[in-house]
Amino acid sequence: MSAEIMIVLAILAGVIVLLITEWMPLEVVALLVLGILGISGIISPQEALDGFSNPAVVTIWAVFILSGGLTRTGIANILGRQLLKVAGRNASLLVVSIMVIAGVLSAFMNNVAVAALMLPVVMDIARKTDTSPAILLMPLAYGSLLGGLTTMIGTPPNILVSEALRENGLTPFKLFDFTPVGLIIMISGIAFVTLIGTRIFSNTPEKTIKSVGNRDFRQQYELQKRLFQIKIPRTSALAGKTLAKSRLRSGFGLNVLGIIRKDKTVLAPEITRIIQAGDTLIVEGDIDRIQELNHWGQLTFDADTIGFDTLFAMGMQVAELQLSPASTCIGQTLSDIGFRNRFGLTVLAIGRDGRLMNQDLKYQRLKANDTLAVYGPAEEMETFQNHTDFLSPRQLGRPGVQLRHPMDERICCLRIQEDSNLIGLTLSESRLGDTVDVQILCIVRENGEALIPGSDDRFEPEDQLIVTGDFDMISILLMTEIEKVFSQDHSFDPDPAVLENEHVGLIEVILSPHSVLSGQTLRQIHFREKYGLTVLAVWRKGRPYSSGLRDMPLEFGDALLLHGEWKKLNVLGREPDFLVLTETAQEPPLEDKAKTALTIMAAVLLPVMFGWIPIYIAVVMGAAFMVLTRCLTMEEAYRCIEWKAVFLIAGMLPLGTALDQSGAAHFLAEGVVGMLGPFGPHAVLFGILVITFAATSIIPTSALVVLMVPIALKTSAALGISPYALMMGIAMAASSSFTSPISHPANVLVMGPGGYRFIDYIKVGAPLTLIILVILMLVLPVLWPL
Repeated sequence: MSAEIMIVLAILAGVIVLLITEWMPLEVVALLVLGILGISGIISPQEALDGFSNPAVVTIWAVFILSGGLTRTGIANILGRQLLKVAGRNASLLVVSIMVIAGVLSAFMNNVAVAALMLPVVMDIARKTDTSPAILLMPLAYGSLLGGLTTMIGTPPNILVSEALRENGLTPFKLFDFTPVGLIIMISGIAFVTLIGTRIFSNTPEKTIKSVGNRDFRQQYELQKRLFQIKIPRTSALAGKTLAKSRLRSGFGLNVLGIIRKDKTVLAPEITRIIQAGDTLIVEGDIDRIQELNHWGQLTFDADTIGFDTLFAMGMQVAELQLSPASTCIGQTLSDIGFRNRFGLTVLAIGRDGRLMNQDLKYQRLKANDTLAVYGPAEEMETFQNHTDFLSPRQLGRPGVQLRHPMDERICCLRIQEDSNLIGLTLSESRLGDTVDVQILCIVRENGEALIPGSDDRFEPEDQLIVTGDFDMISILLMTEIEKVFSQDHSFDPDPAVLENEHVGLIEVILSPHSVLSGQTLRQIHFREKYGLTVLAVWRKGRPYSSGLRDMPLEFGDALLLHGEWKKLNVLGREPDFLVLTETAQEPPLEDKAKTALTIMAAVLLPVMFGWIPIYIAVVMGAAFMVLTRCLTMEEAYRCIEWKAVFLIAGMLPLGTALDQSGAAHFLAEGVVGMLGPFGPHAVLFGILVITFAATSIIPTSALVVLMVPIALKTSAALGISPYALMMGIAMAASSSFTSPISHPANVLVMGPGGYRFIDYIKVGAPLTLIILVILMLVLPVLWPL
């Protein structure tokens, strides 16, 4: 084994690990591979960059634009309306119709775009026919994947294997060379999902499928468990405050969804609406939290004047820490850093651009030159001398010296009485530290000992709690009993139907495939402030989440349950980052351009079918005409391109070149031949298919094809057999991503709205994969003899 082979195999092993673990973005991995190969000399710098001009890459991004043109002109909407007329309310006929339409569209469009395009249509069909979305959405995803197998432009792996054949001096696959095998697989897949698959994930015989359809998505999110009413007494501190000033949401964790006043109900009230005595509020939240808030009623204000001087006298220090220019903390929040646990200090405020921020500190993203006002023991301050992330601390004062600072106004002292129920509880058990904008700085024991509170420290009689925070919030919390602020209405029937009328409703949304919000939190994107809608729950990976939503990073595939006015929900439907799961809330498609888009698509396909021009030229011209005829704008065209896929493929193609030129592919092929060659070419085909099927669940399909193609070509050359069956088998197997929700974006897209669990994909996808494997072993040697 030569040194070059060892280097390339080491790079290959590292790439596979990174692709599986996703320790860094996949497109970054691809670009690093490109750079390393160019620097190493295994391939030339020009060859390292050839991936970006590769005809396969050009074809792929141009097909994305063509797909976007068909999407924008409402092709799926037109077909969806016809679907409902043809299928009626028969669940099996609906499944067949959805899969056929998704499959036909995916033969010429990007399959993720097809799934996203049809998702609102199918959800509306589910509602109108009283059919469970779980019965229809997995067939939608699988139909889009199966349809992509039927043409060369249906899926990137088909394009990649065809171009690989051309680059190696072999006749490439034509546009419809994939159709015979793909159609057999598609028809078999539709039959399996319709007759067996729907029963597997619903666990319901056909005669009771209709009863599953009665399941409301509100029950899926368990909304009724968190819905209740509270009454506002005449003496309540909340009377006269606006919803924003009441801090019910930020301090108590309660979403006010409606206000009942004199037998009139206002749903989705604005945050500027004033609460009045006698109001009944319809709220969503954790009902146990109300009882926990009673612990604040066990505290009393201490008359002692508290300021920085008091903190100094307790052996504590207050200092300013400025972020160093190269700090690794820039761009992170205090919560991300785990600042208090990591450094043993409490951040009192953040200074930025001449102003002092003292609210929601742990969720503020730090910026260069930010200054943190921190509090804690002197020995902890010393650890910041010569720190790599912060400049040396500047002490804000010392004992005996009067110091005035804006934070003085937010510091007060509370005392635990001898008969308090808090005595013996830990800080974590009391949940006193969970309230937003109220921080416990230290506990002063009766003997004068001061300590920074840990989660396991227990309260003792006459403890003094030095706290900082919003005095209005503290005043509300210190009411003798929380019932004097509001009381629960135990007669309320928690029916989510009370949350909807002709102007206000509940709806599900998901992140669109082209969203740039993945990884950001609702707080960071100012979701409520921007859209005026309340997120009640998030469905992720088979279960609902209903607490801590504002600080939960969004993931592609999340389904969000929203409450608000229909007109605001319709505005959200026009945002490119979100997909509202009802067709009526979508931006109206340009249906008058549908014939134009179809004409352009036909003009692209016909010359390719007859071999007049290469496909990569035809699709680029088609993409240009989609924009020129205003089927979509240039901005929409850019958003339609899956840039991650483009960069991933362009960056990984040089690795395929390196595998070939270094001899690593030949080395691996010899291993395949040595292991499976004695059993004949059919065994080799079976082995390569099994490897590809297994890997497609954990490695992106395009990257997998790039890695497998050189090995397949060298293996066929070593055995003296035709490479076409192996190459088509790799493309088909790599695109058969049925066994995992994370194996393909189309699967992730339907996971939340369908309420699926990870195991549901295995139950349906594993048998389907075995069926496809059998079909490929039977059909490929006949159509493409070995």
